[in-house]
Amino acid sequence: MDNKKEGLSDTTKAKIEPKTFRRNPIIGTKFTIAISSAKGGVGKSTFASNFALALKKMDLNVGLLDADIYGPSLPKLFAINEKPESDGQKLKPILKYGIQCMSIGFLTDEQTPMIWRGPMVISAIKTFTQKVLWENLDFLIVDMPPGTGDTQLTFAQEINMDGVIIISTPQEIALQDVKRGIRMFDKLKVKILGLIDNMSHFVGDDGKKYAIFGEGGVKKTAKDFQKDFLGEIPIDPEVGKQGDMGSPIVESKPDHEISKTYLKFAKKVKSIYL
Repeated sequence: MDNKKEGLSDTTKAKIEPKTFRRNPIIGTKFTIAISSAKGGVGKSTFASNFALALKKMDLNVGLLDADIYGPSLPKLFAINEKPESDGQKLKPILKYGIQCMSIGFLTDEQTPMIWRGPMVISAIKTFTQKVLWENLDFLIVDMPPGTGDTQLTFAQEINMDGVIIISTPQEIALQDVKRGIRMFDKLKVKILGLIDNMSHFVGDDGKKYAIFGEGGVKKTAKDFQKDFLGEIPIDPEVGKQGDMGSPIVESKPDHEISKTYLKFAKKVKSIYL
């Protein structure tokens, strides 16, 4: 298959080969699930935080690793304004809403630009996977950055990722990048648990559904690539509002319909592994 069909650059393809890797588990965790999209602005961080909280509400021990070192969202989404403690060798996750949390955003100023070269990216990821005192986690949820670059390759080649959930909005401009991400994870032999259609539609005051970003694109992509379609999450202003307040909707409004949707996703993933 040629590079155009693969959707990957020559450099990325070279980094991926060979097809077998020695993957090390993250100490203190049972299962590591990545949340990815390969496209920015599709609600991946919001999904990761609410999904982690949904798993927690099922009496599971959950950690949340914000691996988006270019644009960390966890400090804002969880209203965390403190730095993690260290024993001199390892960092201790910050506990919030019963979730063990870690982010590069805990170590830098909120407005500090993240300017990273490849080796720095790999070093940061290894710090968060090898030098954090994760304790007795059933699931570590990893919020991945956009793209198909060094962060994704480091996780996939060196870390025992048990699965990835891919998030997208329905329009083709987003799905172009998502398709590249699917090909990458397939080539790296990381199990894709399924695709989520985020911001799939908006329900107006008249009760009608409005497909603002188009309709059916994510479901069709899942079918084309023979992946599971896990479901839809509609647009709801309350989701963004609660996230901006540092209390994601699953935590602040557990009876909301969106929260119930996240719980359905969490139950499905739990049934796969536990």
